[in-house]
Amino acid sequence: MTKTVVLGVIGSDAHVVGITILEQALGAAGFDVINLGVQTSQEEFAEAARVHEAEAVLVSSLYGHAEQDCQGFHELLAEEGLDVVTYIGGNLAVGQDTFDGIRSTFEDLGFDRVFDSETDPEEAIAALHRDLQLTTTEAEQATVNS
Repeated sequence: MTKTVVLGVIGSDAHVVGITILEQALGAAGFDVINLGVQTSQEEFAEAARVHEAEAVLVSSLYGHAEQDCQGFHELLAEEGLDVVTYIGGNLAVGQDTFDGIRSTFEDLGFDRVFDSETDPEEAIAALHRDLQLTTTEAEQATVNS
């Protein structure tokens, strides 16, 4: 069974290269990817997740202001009745905080997984397989069918 993921760059961020690479990698791994592109609002993520019955929402941010852009995001998803796995990745904060501190901040905001800008797409895909409980057989079949 193909799993649907919504992908986009949140807020005023216009960095497109990372999500393009991730879209291709996710597609090759058998996921149905809805790429919202750049400068995506929280509401656009929520609507796309609802309309496409997504199992996961993947948020990217590279300009360092993700914490501000993600305030209230999970509350909005809950208000919309969406129970989805949420990931965030990129250059999430400007400043001297350690990545452990940044991870903690975004976990406190409700994200299931937090990745830095150096994360290999295969690491995120492996995490999705685990979090969406895809069996090895399902994952292999999805790859064969893509």
